[in-house]
Amino acid sequence: MANLGFIGLGIMGSRIVKRLLNAGHRVSGHNRTRAKAQSLIEAGMQWCDTPRQVAEAADITFSMVSDTAALSLIADGPDGVLAGLAAGKIYVDMSTVSPRLIRDLAGRVAARGARMLETPVSGSVGAVESGTLIFYVGGEAEALEQVRPILETIGQKIIHIGPNGQAVSVKIAINLTLAPQLLSLFEGVLLAERSGIPRAAALDALLNSVVASPAMKYRAPFILKMPDEVWFNIAMMQKDLQLALELGRELNVPLHTAALANEMLTTARAMGYGEQDFAALFKVLARTAGMDA
Repeated sequence: MANLGFIGLGIMGSRIVKRLLNAGHRVSGHNRTRAKAQSLIEAGMQWCDTPRQVAEAADITFSMVSDTAALSLIADGPDGVLAGLAAGKIYVDMSTVSPRLIRDLAGRVAARGARMLETPVSGSVGAVESGTLIFYVGGEAEALEQVRPILETIGQKIIHIGPNGQAVSVKIAINLTLAPQLLSLFEGVLLAERSGIPRAAALDALLNSVVASPAMKYRAPFILKMPDEVWFNIAMMQKDLQLALELGRELNVPLHTAALANEMLTTARAMGYGEQDFAALFKVLARTAGMDA
C-alpha cells in the first residue's frame, strides 16, 4: 500500500482517486470545492484543507488541474504543494499545461530535495474507469520507476518521453490535432447531408472509412446525441490549442490548421457553446451552412 496524495478532484481526478482507493492505497486529497470530494471522503480518502497538507502527508503527490494558472495556484505560496515537499518525496502532475511552467516547477521541486514527473494522459472518462489510460512521462527514469506501480493500476501503457517538459509537449502536439480532425469530418457529414443523405447514415459511413481515427469514433457520434456529462468542453479544447499556438511561436513552427480551429472555437464560445463538449463545433458549422444543428 502506497501513501499517496491527489489534488484536483474533477471529472478525471475523482475517478483516478477512486481507482487508487479500490487498489488499497492510502490517499489524502484536496479540491477547491470540498463538496465535490464528499463521495471520495466517504470511500476512505483523507481530506486536506490545502495542497501543502496533501504534499506533507504523502510520499507521492499527484495533481490534475484545468490549466497553467490553476497549476501555479496550487503549487505556489505558503499553502502550495512546493511548501509541503521535502527530500525523498515525488510530485507528479497530470495536467496539460505550459511546458515552460513544468520545467520551472521541476527545478524548484529539485531545490527542495524532491523530484518531479509530468504524466499527461491520453484517454477520457471511460479509459479511467477501465484502467486503460496511456501516460506520457517527462522527468527522471529513476523517479518513474518508483511511481510506475501506481500508474499501472490506472493505465495500460506508460511512455517515457524524456526530461521534464517533453511529455507535456507531446500531449499538446496530440491535442492540437483533435479539433481540426473533427471539423474536417463534420464538414464531410454536412456535405453528404446536403446531398440528401441522412445525417446518421453519413456519419456511419465516414466513421467506417479510412478517415476515421479513434478520437473521431468516440466523439463524433455526440452530434446525434450530446452527452449528459461533459468530459471535455469547448473552453478546455481552446485552452489546449492556445498552448499549442504559444509553443509554436516559441519554437518557430507554423500551426495553420490549429490557428483556424482556434478561430472556430472562439466562434463556438460566442454562440454560447463554451461549456458544451467540443463536438459542439458541429453546431457552428451547421448554423454557418444554414442547416439544422
